[in-house]
Amino acid sequence: QVQLVESGGGLVQAGGSLRLSCAASGRTFRRYAVGWFRQAPGKEREFVAAINWSGGDTYDADSVKGRFTISRDNAKNTVYLQMKSLKPEETAVYYCAVDQKLFGPPHTTVIGWGSADWGQGTQVTVSS
Repeated sequence: QVQLVESGGGLVQAGGSLRLSCAASGRTFRRYAVGWFRQAPGKEREFVAAINWSGGDTYDADSVKGRFTISRDNAKNTVYLQMKSLKPEETAVYYCAVDQKLFGPPHTTVIGWGSADWGQGTQVTVSS
């Protein structure tokens, strides 16, 4: 099992930027895909972005393409989500998750991460 701690959330004005971090400890983090997700009040959790074990392949939800960038530093056991041009409707708790399949490809749906290890989330609030 891996323990995940998200950080970097906060309050930002519309059009602003934030960088979220997902720090991992436990099983060998660098061998697994990692995803970012978000859940707004009253809404289902949705996929935001994912990255494969090496960082060579990334996947973004259509809604964030060109504005969000996922990256990882395996030496630091950390995955990042750089968010730019934030919108008020992107206010949510942002979660990261680490897949269970060794060297597996990232999933692009929430269901695909059903057996993953999840962090507790970090709140992102975008004011209009």
